[in-house]
Amino acid sequence: MRQQSRHRSEPRSSEAFDALLGDAAFGTGTHSNAPAVVVRADRVVDALTTLCEEAGLDHCSCVTAQQYPDRYETIYHLTSYDDRTRELSVVVPTPPDSPASESGSSVYPTAEWHEREAYDLVGLAYEDHPDLRRILLPETWQGHPLSREYNPEKPQVVPFREHQNPLAEDERTDADTMLVNVGPHHPATHGVLHLQVTLDGEQVADVEPDIGYIHRCEEQMCQQGTYRHQIMPYPDRWDWGGGGLLNEWAYARAAEDLADIDVPEYAQVIRTMSAELSRILSHFLAVGTYALDVVGEFTAVFQYAIRDRELVQDILEELTGQRLMFNYFRLGGVAWDLPVPREEFFEMVRAFLDGLPGKLAEYHDLLTSNEILQRRTAGVGELPPETAKDYGCTGPVARGSGIDFDLRRDDPYGYYERLDWDVVTEDGCDNYARLLVRLRELEESAKVVEQCVNLLEDWPDEDREIQSNVPRTLKPDADAETYRAVEAAKGELGIYLRSDGTDTPARFKIRGPSFSNLQALSTMAEGEYVPDLIATIGSLDTIMGEVDR
Repeated sequence: MRQQSRHRSEPRSSEAFDALLGDAAFGTGTHSNAPAVVVRADRVVDALTTLCEEAGLDHCSCVTAQQYPDRYETIYHLTSYDDRTRELSVVVPTPPDSPASESGSSVYPTAEWHEREAYDLVGLAYEDHPDLRRILLPETWQGHPLSREYNPEKPQVVPFREHQNPLAEDERTDADTMLVNVGPHHPATHGVLHLQVTLDGEQVADVEPDIGYIHRCEEQMCQQGTYRHQIMPYPDRWDWGGGGLLNEWAYARAAEDLADIDVPEYAQVIRTMSAELSRILSHFLAVGTYALDVVGEFTAVFQYAIRDRELVQDILEELTGQRLMFNYFRLGGVAWDLPVPREEFFEMVRAFLDGLPGKLAEYHDLLTSNEILQRRTAGVGELPPETAKDYGCTGPVARGSGIDFDLRRDDPYGYYERLDWDVVTEDGCDNYARLLVRLRELEESAKVVEQCVNLLEDWPDEDREIQSNVPRTLKPDADAETYRAVEAAKGELGIYLRSDGTDTPARFKIRGPSFSNLQALSTMAEGEYVPDLIATIGSLDTIMGEVDR
């Protein structure tokens, strides 16, 4: 049957939320996609607790920090796992001479990392935060790069005494434990991820992910680019595993919402087809490298996955002109129509789709039916659904914990509502369940691609409009704000945009799904063994381009 959106409750207004919060709130507003309430800096915990427990807003999607000439501001983007269309922006202003507010991490544990990022890049402080220190930049970094006072020419040379002394006492360990560094240059960490692992004997007592090794301040780079032409190439670089087209859609959706741009139906079908091919590309890499992580399967599964990725890359190269950094989406549509002759392109896609079921059967034979892999993954890396929600987990990580949450259905965009496909969930809550989700999602993506090909084959020539009419210089209204997200390969990839009336954003915030998913690693790995830790990292399918940004 056609994929249907779940039941949606009547959305509340800003005034209704304001009344619910009482004297903790002192104003309302409206972002392009959600109502907004303004909350006192010393009542953040009370306000967030009420919204989580009484209003059912149990998903903190993102936390955005920014600075205005007269104030600092934190925005908690809240929604519900059960009803994504219920959204609220909780705005917490603070004065410029004292940029501090209560921490929301006691209500939403995922806010701990988000607030650390806000402190690191913008300079906001959060009282009672459990671990308020830099997260992307070194502790010795001078200044906050996204603050208005930041001087990029200031030397980043600091006295030796400010660096960590390797001979000093380390409060993280005692006589019965041992600190082991895993990464950042290690294939099992799937990128430049450094794990500080505390071992109690052979078991993991604690894991602290140390990120930021490839931080490039992509948000600042996007704030310096024009909406119309210069930002779109960046999203591909947040996921070099193949999910770039999905990331492009996240930016396109936010900017189109901000500037009220429509997308032609024909272009929506092309977007949907290409996005699912991009998801297939990413999932093949996740499955192949997972076999390498867990059972050392380099000769079969890993190379099979690379072989099948090449077939998808050939298709996307024909469509976009690129094999990985696609830069194919445009505001209002796509860059160009399908390659000609169209029949050869459709034949190429169908040949891949026809061969996929037999190949997936092989993957299941070699992986999910493999007793060694089962013993290494079943019951390992357990992530209960409530814990996954606490950390804002989304995508296959959340769906592997039985959380029925997928933005393609729950906050519909593109052509997904008109197609026949299913949201894949597994109740195992372990590494094995997350592998099953990705393998089954390959099947669902193939179903979507096939339906799109059928539609495109029969589309009338005169209705093949690939872009709407977008001004060459795009200047959204000043002080318009929106947060929009898509179901990217790793989960919810969201973009917060604020305009100032010019052709470049005043604020560009990226919510990478791997950032939140990785935060749950410590809870998942506690009490397990080092090989289990490696299997759990691989099951998250994190990519550091969207963690560090």
